[in-house]
Amino acid sequence: MEHLAAVIEASAFGTAARESPWLYPVANLVHLFGLVLLVGGIGIVDLRVAGFFRSLPLTAVSRALTPFAVTGIILLALSGAVQFAADATALIHSPRFGWKLVLIAIALANALAFRWLWSPGSEPTASLKAMALGSVLLWLTIAALGRLIAYA
Repeated sequence: MEHLAAVIEASAFGTAARESPWLYPVANLVHLFGLVLLVGGIGIVDLRVAGFFRSLPLTAVSRALTPFAVTGIILLALSGAVQFAADATALIHSPRFGWKLVLIAIALANALAFRWLWSPGSEPTASLKAMALGSVLLWLTIAALGRLIAYA
């Protein structure tokens, strides 16, 4: 794994991410924007699933905000690749980065399982409500770990 990280970091992409006066800063801004779209979109949907904002129709909220969350995930993945390439060898040794990746995998699996189990138009069961609350906590924890990587 360390060899692969070193190869990525030494690549033209890694060098550009590290040395370009604008690429890494733009990737940072895009990463933040993606996080806002993801947590803002799916966070509201998850809170509605959990029982908040009952006056809002769940199916309509989900249909309106899920595309923002998906766009956020895509932006996070693309900008995260730039950030990783710039400093890959240090990141693979960061426990916070490792936990962030594990929690991302869990959060994505949770989202896929939720979409598979929930029938739009129906009120969520207690287990789906728990999955939704877990989703909010997972994404907020992932965001916090991402910010804390710089201080490890």
